[in-house]
Amino acid sequence: MERVSGGHPPDITLELLPAEPLLGREYQDNPEAVHERLRRRHGAVAPVDLLGVPVWLVLGYPEALHVLQNDAMWPKGMQYWRARNEGRVPYDWPVAPALTAENMMARGGPGHAAYRAAWDAALKPFQDPGHPQTRRLRENIRRTAKDLIGLLAQGGRSGIADLAAQFSRPLPLMVAGELLGASGSLDDEALMDIWRILDAGPASARASERVLAAMGRLGEEKRRRPGEDFPSYLLAARPTLTASELAHELTMLMGMIADHGGILIANSVVEIITGDGRARASLSAGMIREAVNHVVLRKPPLANFTPRFPVTDQRLGEYIIRAGEPVWIATAATHTDVRFAAGASAHRATSTRAHLSWGAGPRQCPARELATTITTLALESLFEQFEHLELAVPTDRLPWRSSPFVRGLRALPIRYRLRPGFEIPAVPVTARRAAGEERPVQPATLRQFLTGLVTGTIDPNSF
Repeated sequence: MERVSGGHPPDITLELLPAEPLLGREYQDNPEAVHERLRRRHGAVAPVDLLGVPVWLVLGYPEALHVLQNDAMWPKGMQYWRARNEGRVPYDWPVAPALTAENMMARGGPGHAAYRAAWDAALKPFQDPGHPQTRRLRENIRRTAKDLIGLLAQGGRSGIADLAAQFSRPLPLMVAGELLGASGSLDDEALMDIWRILDAGPASARASERVLAAMGRLGEEKRRRPGEDFPSYLLAARPTLTASELAHELTMLMGMIADHGGILIANSVVEIITGDGRARASLSAGMIREAVNHVVLRKPPLANFTPRFPVTDQRLGEYIIRAGEPVWIATAATHTDVRFAAGASAHRATSTRAHLSWGAGPRQCPARELATTITTLALESLFEQFEHLELAVPTDRLPWRSSPFVRGLRALPIRYRLRPGFEIPAVPVTARRAAGEERPVQPATLRQFLTGLVTGTIDPNSF
């Protein structure tokens, strides 16, 4: 690659360019500042160091849109990565488990279209407003949200709670269980393993093995006894899926719904409470989907898309990107590009749908309607049942979690006050601390875990 303006000779490779480490402390606390510094130094595309591996980070909106809409020229798929094929990427690189997963989102090449068609068919019953499955799903989300609020309220009609651990994270996990036809069999450890994979930490490889094994068992059960659930619908649309392929697809669905959904709910609450007022105004006007659209514009859960690899040398921004070099799109950065932001005026009654939070082109997120439905119903339940919600810590002290892929909250401490009409259900305490025990008793189910949080028998730092 070369910088077209003359900053680097044509024969210098990406590996030889000075690359700023991306995932430092500043990026965790203030990714916007990192994006703007890179934009000033490099323009729309910048070389960065991603956990020891050099990659291109796309900061410009037009450039990102060009890549996303040209799947044939900029395909996904690790087989296209030249440095990896030549042995120049460490075998234990912590991001690898997420990128080597053989699922529809990560897969490249001509076979992707058939997998995408099967996904669209399997998700349709849950995203078609007129389908009975969609109506049942909406009822289940409302019921689950009310149950979780009831558990949270065991701490009193007013007080302090961690809305992430007690609401925004468990709700989509429970919904994912329903979608998978595994209601009651998924627990907090399953979600923690999804976190470990997406965080690309040292435990990501083992976490991936555990999740795939669990999803493999579930998938084969659905092959023997199909039901009205996503795995059964996926198998009906693509009966030739192997046990391994099915396990990877189900793992992806769980991560997409449970982890990304939880981030979107929590980010929405923060934006409504502390944002520039547009999300709150939309909520007050009953335009809850518009409020969510404001959030995905300002705080997209998917911070960086999985990489693309040009099949031939391509100019992007001020650089020539060589064939087979990894190109990551920084979603939030593209939304602050002046060429995009200028058309997304704060004075507009509705926010633009031209953002890239759900992707663009042939690989646009297949579950975007489902994710929006889960989030809007969760927010409706929260703001219907709580008379008052505010942050319990200053905004700059919120503990953000930034990874190569996502940006969300590790915890969301809030002060709350329930509306007078909400009846707090009686919930038996099922998680107890053993006398004299130094560590909390580990609950058998997610519901027991949540009960332990509000009764003080479970340490919130263990989740």
